Amino acid sequence: VQLQASGGGLVQAGDSLRLSCAASGRTVDGYIMGWFRQAPGKEREFVTAISRGGGSTYYADSMKGRFTISRDNAKNTVYLQMNSLKPEDTAVYYCAAGAVVWVERIVAGQSAYRYWGQGTLVTVSS
Repeated sequence: VQLQASGGGLVQAGDSLRLSCAASGRTVDGYIMGWFRQAPGKEREFVTAISRGGGSTYYADSMKGRFTISRDNAKNTVYLQMNSLKPEDTAVYYCAAGAVVWVERIVAGQSAYRYWGQGTLVTVSS
């Protein structure tokens, strides 16, 4: 599975941005998918995850109410809608696929995912 993230860019605080992650090589409807991010000088952290059918989602506390994950299995794509962006949201955002067990503490961990995209940079200016 190859994952291609896109949609990053430079925005101002308070703006919105929608990231996309297109999968190729095989369908990903059998996988839990997630988004992680890595800010400059920091470790990669969990953002959100979505179940195979899209019926369940899980967010890191700091993203709740501002970020929304969704997926379109027909298009083999997962999305991350980010609203009310803050400068501290500045990071490289990575999509991931391959998790199979829907347990929140598991899907929040990087080791649950087998496939990773290359990342897309989001920069939020104040």
